[in-house]
Amino acid sequence: MGKTAHLLTGALSASGKWRGVLAESEEQPYLIASLHQVCERLGGLTRRWRFDRMSTVCHPESGHLTASFAEVAKYYAVAVDVCPSRRGWRKGVVEKANHSAAQRWWRTLPDDASPAQAQARLDAWCARAGDARRRVRGGARTTVGDLAAAEPLAALPLVPFPAVLEDTRVVSAQALAAWHGNFYSVPPGHAGQQVTVRHRLGAATLDVVTAAGTVLARHRREPDHAGVVVRDSGHLAALENKVLAARGDNRGPCRRKERRPPSAAALAEAAAIRGDAAGSGATVTDFAAWAAAARPLGPAEASPGSADGPAGC
Repeated sequence: MGKTAHLLTGALSASGKWRGVLAESEEQPYLIASLHQVCERLGGLTRRWRFDRMSTVCHPESGHLTASFAEVAKYYAVAVDVCPSRRGWRKGVVEKANHSAAQRWWRTLPDDASPAQAQARLDAWCARAGDARRRVRGGARTTVGDLAAAEPLAALPLVPFPAVLEDTRVVSAQALAAWHGNFYSVPPGHAGQQVTVRHRLGAATLDVVTAAGTVLARHRREPDHAGVVVRDSGHLAALENKVLAARGDNRGPCRRKERRPPSAAALAEAAAIRGDAAGSGATVTDFAAWAAAARPLGPAEASPGSADGPAGC
């Protein structure tokens, strides 16, 4: 994974339940996508959201919401509170969640873990250890998970706010653009060029666009970090034709994986090598000769030295 991770954490102030989501960037579209996923993991929407003075949420100098994030708050029907300047600890429940994530999850994460594995380990830790923390309410013992289950949360919209994710990628020699752990094909002839992968949250497809704005390909978005290679049949045929033309070979692709039974000429040649007489039914091996060679030797046929004992006695 490297040494850097963008983790958005969200917590319920009454119960202390928290969840986190890994993101590839801190830009506003990724913030919106992560917010939706955090709310899904928490079980719904609260009436108010509290944020640091993030430039993706507000103007840091004044603390006023940006116009774009105001639309997000209106879409989810929540009010937004911005922490006063240099008063980030006012949302202490989230700061404590950040501390737990750094000490209990990030420090124990294997270096070779993929983003999907890291997210799965975080979700498992929160459900196993985070929700099992003990609390006392009204003189009775309970847990964070039980308190969170009783919180009155509103239902999430069916799809996230339609923000647009845009990431620049370089096309590989195999005419593939890597995005979120998968590979999506483009027409051949763009190897080494920069393209933009564009996806609107909630949509089932994504577009691969050139710097000039031309849509090169449209694919169905696969689950993130699934390791899937998505190729359009037209892109695949065009890539094969380009490779064969570069080789100066018009015979088509390699046939080494095709099923090709031996021909009649090959069978006749094999029979000649084995000594078979075609159609005669001749015996290949005479087992009587094998039996004669393997019979025990008599006394007269034994070696001269064996009758008088070992030589040199």
